[in-house]
Amino acid sequence: MRTVTLDVSSRESSNRRFLRAFEGEPQGAFISFESPALLFKVLSGKRWELLTLMTGAGPMTIRELARRLGRDVKAVHGDVHALLNAGILQKTDTGRIVFPFDAVHVDFMLREAA
Repeated sequence: MRTVTLDVSSRESSNRRFLRAFEGEPQGAFISFESPALLFKVLSGKRWELLTLMTGAGPMTIRELARRLGRDVKAVHGDVHALLNAGILQKTDTGRIVFPFDAVHVDFMLREAA
């Protein structure tokens, strides 16, 4: 099963993971955000619903996604492009949209303020 981890981590932490991968240590698939606020901005409720639909579904057109979600094509188009820009979705050679993972793991911790 191909799982992507969406996490909140500092640039330094992401750089360390990159260096370990460069040295040959498997890291898995990660998409990192600088803050929980940015993660939640990118993954709004409607976009999470879109990812849920696309998990394991294969490539689809934006029109097909809109039909399956029961939403306006223009609104789905905006959500798809936000997720493409974040690196969560990908575009195929034929222009269809795909979520290339079988599962999503979201990882961040909320701590008391200092």
